[in-house]
Amino acid sequence: MLNLSNVSKSFGGRTLFEDVSLQINRGDRVALVGANGAGKSTLFSIILRENPSDSGSVTLERNVTLGYLPQETAAIGEETVLEIAVGISPEHSRLRRILNDCESRHDTNNEAYHDAQAKYAELGGHQLDPKAKRILNGLAFRDSDFDRPARTMSGGWVMRAHLARLLVMEPDLLMLDEPTNHLDLESLVWFQNYLKSYPGAILMISHDRAFLNELIDHVLEIRNRKVNRYRGNYDDYLLQRESREAQHLAAYKNQQKEIESLQRFADRFRAKASKASQAQSKLKQIERMEKIEAPESDGRRIKIKFPQPPRGGQRSITISDVHFAYGDLPIYRGIDFEAERDQRIVLVGPNGAGKSTLLKLLAGVLTPSQGERSLGHNVISGYYSQNRVDMLNLKRTVLEEAMDLKTPVAEQTVRTVLGSFLFSGDDVFKRVGVLSGGEKSRLALVKLLLNPPNLLLMDEPTTHLDMASIDALIDALAQYQGTLVFISHDVYFIRSLAKTVLHISAGKLTSYSGDYDYYLSKSKAVNERSGLVAGEKLSDRRPEEAANGEVAEKVSIFKTREQKKQEAREREVRNQARKAAKDEVAKIEAEVLKLETRQKEITAELEKPEAYEAGGKAMQLNRELQTLTANLEETNERWLLALTRLEELSS
Repeated sequence: MLNLSNVSKSFGGRTLFEDVSLQINRGDRVALVGANGAGKSTLFSIILRENPSDSGSVTLERNVTLGYLPQETAAIGEETVLEIAVGISPEHSRLRRILNDCESRHDTNNEAYHDAQAKYAELGGHQLDPKAKRILNGLAFRDSDFDRPARTMSGGWVMRAHLARLLVMEPDLLMLDEPTNHLDLESLVWFQNYLKSYPGAILMISHDRAFLNELIDHVLEIRNRKVNRYRGNYDDYLLQRESREAQHLAAYKNQQKEIESLQRFADRFRAKASKASQAQSKLKQIERMEKIEAPESDGRRIKIKFPQPPRGGQRSITISDVHFAYGDLPIYRGIDFEAERDQRIVLVGPNGAGKSTLLKLLAGVLTPSQGERSLGHNVISGYYSQNRVDMLNLKRTVLEEAMDLKTPVAEQTVRTVLGSFLFSGDDVFKRVGVLSGGEKSRLALVKLLLNPPNLLLMDEPTTHLDMASIDALIDALAQYQGTLVFISHDVYFIRSLAKTVLHISAGKLTSYSGDYDYYLSKSKAVNERSGLVAGEKLSDRRPEEAANGEVAEKVSIFKTREQKKQEAREREVRNQARKAAKDEVAKIEAEVLKLETRQKEITAELEKPEAYEAGGKAMQLNRELQTLTANLEETNERWLLALTRLEELSS
């Protein structure tokens, strides 16, 4: 279907790849991988004939159709969402506009309408509309979105509409550059399942390894100016590459030993007349060898020791009876939520369910119309979202901005962390203002990780990161000693970090006290026991039906009645002990707060001149301050003991 023969490409004296020969066959599922800047998008542009190669040829079989989804931008005019989705050709869009215009004016008894209808049917338009609507629904568009002008929607939604267009078009070769960047988790799962039965070949660039593992059967890796092919999914590729690297290293070392041995012989005997010809023969043998290049390390797992936040109280954050609406559109009515220290919580749910809204309520970015938000003892919250880049100083260099922290960090540590997020060499001296959106996001992440709060709220932190940077972020968050609440569509990232899943749908929160796989198994069991059909979610049912399903989730069908009773008794004992310990911690935290408040009041009184006038008020305040400081120290020790006890019960 697609053949590349001896293709080479260089930019500014740097060779991206040379003598690349590869073939894509019908039905292939291929991932193109490589380090940032290796040339993946350039190779795509050569296949698309947007960018000429320096040498070699690219050939497509006759009549093969090709569809391409770029990473960031796609053309947009006055089309509606549905027009983009079915717009296989400008002619198709033109005819559809004529039909819509006539129908909206109830003027369908004219020649122009009948001609347009005949041509539209000839192009298969009447079959395409239902297909496009199904695909748009799968990508989380509502029916009411179909006739909205696409220009009124965000760039992410426009990209989804263009993705729908490609799926409707069904080209023989589907080329996708980071197709999951603009999808929420549920849309991604739908898209992943749709691609499993896609009739054409797929060539994609993606940093979502779980997505790749589910779909691909080959990997093309650009590395050291070559393109190597591996069979299997992404995990298979990693194992094969490790084996290939070990073989390469062994072959290189063996050849170097042989060269050293031949060179020693030549150096030793070239001056002796009787051995000179043999010495010369050894040198020629070295020259004739096809030299094996030294292996290059890609440093794909960078281990970094990040600063840690101050220790907070056991209860990190609580929201109680919170109501929130956007204008007349209610999102939440009376929700409660609590996160404890060291929890790792991922928010999941359908698009528009309110995940980002809840994160903003937790961060204090949004104010509820009713209800309370309270942070725990000594808790500092930090919020990461795409608009966080606006907080960067565009006039500073990358290094200056990264060094601008409340708590100073050594420059060497800052440079190491910047390097792990792809700011290396002279990149650290670039002005922040010239960085791309992705680079600004990575810089914002660096600042957050170098000076982390003890309550970290993150919205899609892996967007714009390559796999090495995602690994570095996972390493950082794995060693992070605080509470993490996040939203992500990267399943690998979720599986690496989440210990609790909070499902949000129709304004309701359902917590699953386990990792992502536990959530999948439990939610699947709920759907099966609730009688949901394939593709239907519990949230799609009527409230009373959904409630019945949630009750069913709590009942095990594999245990005896006595076993369940015994487990319930044990749980009750543990829960009571844990509740008592939590109450004790909360009580002591209140005492600490009261003592600290009085301590500040006394200090303020002692700073006033009138405290030192006649009457001995300063002496009295100093005695009270001494007593209070001793009490505070003792109360803090009690708090630590109570906290340790609670941690033991929780674990």
